[in-house]
Amino acid sequence: MSAAEGPLVVGVDSSTQSTKALVVDASTGEVVARGQASHTVSSGAGRESDPRQWWDALCDALNQCGEAAHEAAAVSIGGQQHGLVTLDAHGDPVRPALLWNDVRSAPQARRLVNELGGPKAWAERTGSVPGASFTVTKWAWLAENEPEAVRATAAVRLPHDYLTERLTGQGTTDRSDASGTGWWASATESYDEEILTRVGLDPALLPRVVRPGEVAGTVRDTHDLPFSKGTLVAPGTGDNAAAALGLGLRPGAPVLSLGTSGTVYAVSKRRPADPTGTVAGFADAHGDWLPLACTLNCTLAVDRIAALLGLDREAVEPTTGVTLLPYLDGERTPALPHASGLLHGLRPDTTAGQLLQAAYDGAVHALLGALGLVLEADADPTVPLLLIGGGARGRAWQETVRRLSGRPVQVPEARELVALGAAAQAAGLLTGEDPAAVARRWDTARGPVLEAMERDQATLARITGVLSDAAPLLAREADRR
Repeated sequence: MSAAEGPLVVGVDSSTQSTKALVVDASTGEVVARGQASHTVSSGAGRESDPRQWWDALCDALNQCGEAAHEAAAVSIGGQQHGLVTLDAHGDPVRPALLWNDVRSAPQARRLVNELGGPKAWAERTGSVPGASFTVTKWAWLAENEPEAVRATAAVRLPHDYLTERLTGQGTTDRSDASGTGWWASATESYDEEILTRVGLDPALLPRVVRPGEVAGTVRDTHDLPFSKGTLVAPGTGDNAAAALGLGLRPGAPVLSLGTSGTVYAVSKRRPADPTGTVAGFADAHGDWLPLACTLNCTLAVDRIAALLGLDREAVEPTTGVTLLPYLDGERTPALPHASGLLHGLRPDTTAGQLLQAAYDGAVHALLGALGLVLEADADPTVPLLLIGGGARGRAWQETVRRLSGRPVQVPEARELVALGAAAQAAGLLTGEDPAAVARRWDTARGPVLEAMERDQATLARITGVLSDAAPLLAREADRR
């Protein structure tokens, strides 16, 4: 471990499947220690995790950081968005958390949108049209299907809130993660009492929304942790907002994140309100906005296709006639929560490598379809598309994004951008800086730029046509559910 030039801070990324912790020099951005531990997701009817596993993984990851974590002056938690954590009067989970990619609440989402004025009214009110990923729909599903769990609930939290509260003993959240619940009004930046009344949720069960730059609390108990008692705890935030901080993102710079889910987003000075529901009008973690579109099926879906074909994920071959819509877990963009994968255009000479390339094309097409709505009309098309997430260093992912976007692509060298963004937020508590400015000082977005290439309009048009033709079939699948 290198000798630090300045105070140390800890940034945490508690994602769907694992927790990562970085100890970072607040002056230079150098990572001086790191740890990682996994946790599990159920494979049954829905997608659930026991929040206590997140805490155990956090403790494990932090203890791997050793003495460096003990010396840290501040810590911040970045976590997966939207998950519904229900706690009893003792602060213990009532049941496993419903995760963002649990789509069982699709009927409740449709009903809530219709009952409270329709998509346009929801977009104007909360910034987003809630789908099955949003926390408000999960609470409505729980109330209908497990009323005993609702009666036992004394506090409702998001995943990052749960971990922050275990550190501080205080129920807090931040404006960005709150904006992904569906019960926070972006126009007033406050909880929406009418929506809460409609779903039967007492606002007293919700955490206090901490302002950007405000201290959420201090570490209260260190018996499981390497921290010193009294270590400052930042508000924390959702994973995408943390990654935006980690990149030091300026307005107008587009990001495409290739992870378990795929996301496109950009920082904006204007409060978004997309009535189609394609773009979620999230707040960001430092006072601006973060319009974002998300797909459920990204790297895991493509890797699953590769495994079915017995291929390495890079073993793609050029294709001109086969289309694969990799909706293995339903889909969020487009809003098809009960869809399944669809393969079209098979010929006797179709190869396994072409099928794999078609899976990449289908996944990237969905993301790029939302990029124009995320970016404002006057956005500069020559600004590089920042490619991040687990798939960003894959050759097949990079080339597919370049070919279908027609934009230059920049791949930051920094890998743990969510944890780095959380660390920048923690550093901002110590220095008084905007966390995004801290990340820019650390030069976290540094990385090679791949030149733009001619956009493959033929493939884009073919996939769009197949999706349009398949719409009645996908609708029938939804009706059968």
